[in-house]
Amino acid sequence: MLLSCWKRVVPLLAAAVLTGPGCKSPEGATPAASKAPAAPAPAAPQAAPTPPPAAATAAPTDPAAVLSGIPGMDFSSLSPVARRELATVMSDEFCYCGCPHTLGACVKQHTGCRHGKRMARLAARMVSDGSPATEVIVSLSQYYAAFRQPRAQFKVDERMCTGSAGAPVTVVEFSDFECPYCAKARPVLEAFARKNAQQVRFCYLPFPLSNHANAVPAAQAALWARDQGKFWQMHDALFEHQENLKPEALPALARGLGLDGDKLAAVLKSDAYKQELEGFRNQGRAAGITGTPSVYFNGRPVDLAFIQEELLTHSLEDEVEWRTNNNAWASD
Repeated sequence: MLLSCWKRVVPLLAAAVLTGPGCKSPEGATPAASKAPAAPAPAAPQAAPTPPPAAATAAPTDPAAVLSGIPGMDFSSLSPVARRELATVMSDEFCYCGCPHTLGACVKQHTGCRHGKRMARLAARMVSDGSPATEVIVSLSQYYAAFRQPRAQFKVDERMCTGSAGAPVTVVEFSDFECPYCAKARPVLEAFARKNAQQVRFCYLPFPLSNHANAVPAAQAALWARDQGKFWQMHDALFEHQENLKPEALPALARGLGLDGDKLAAVLKSDAYKQELEGFRNQGRAAGITGTPSVYFNGRPVDLAFIQEELLTHSLEDEVEWRTNNNAWASD
């Protein structure tokens, strides 16, 4: 499998928010919808909200009137252009909680609707980064549609997971120890998992890229250390020494962890763990991944070109709501 570094435009939340670099698989990926094992059938979709009268959806002439008077929300720090675009989103987009109101009307009239507030904060983030209202509305539609699409199912190794197996959300990361973007994502993802330990089980799945010469040996070392009870220690050491992951350098990392470096050296000269690694890669291919890092919340892909805590938290809150309501949004 040939791979290269790339820049991907991520459609999930907003292109302007989540555009950035990653390590891509040029071989392409099998579409998740056709290859990934389908999750249990979701509950029947909620009926689309009844559109309000045409006058209610007209472009706002006074953004201040649309954006003011929303309990607990203040958009005054946005630029005039961003406020105008946000006002258009609030007037033209519906809240996905199922109420027959625009997003703006929902956050003003239904103060208990947490879903609407999350949508409004996300839209504000997008317009503040320069996205026009038309792009924001399309991106919101794509993001929320992902919840209804078939979910990938993964076989994880609990020794390569943190958090409780009973957590409502399992976050799976496919990663390559030699991928620089995986190294950048690592501290943000791990801090997010620690902060939300009661709700998140975080699992690492190796996906060594073939254009990274030392990716397979590094992954072999990680799996070998796992069998010695020190997966996460080796995981951290590999990322901390990412600039030198040549096979001859890895035994020294093992010794630094109190492990037998000579035994690791012998493992690296063999085909040990390569079949298991291919199994992890096959899981990723079946799920449709196109590069690393690739992240899934309960089997739902969260395409990330760069990772920010606020966006992860938003997706976690949405995932918990979706799961709690049996694959549906909470009714307003």
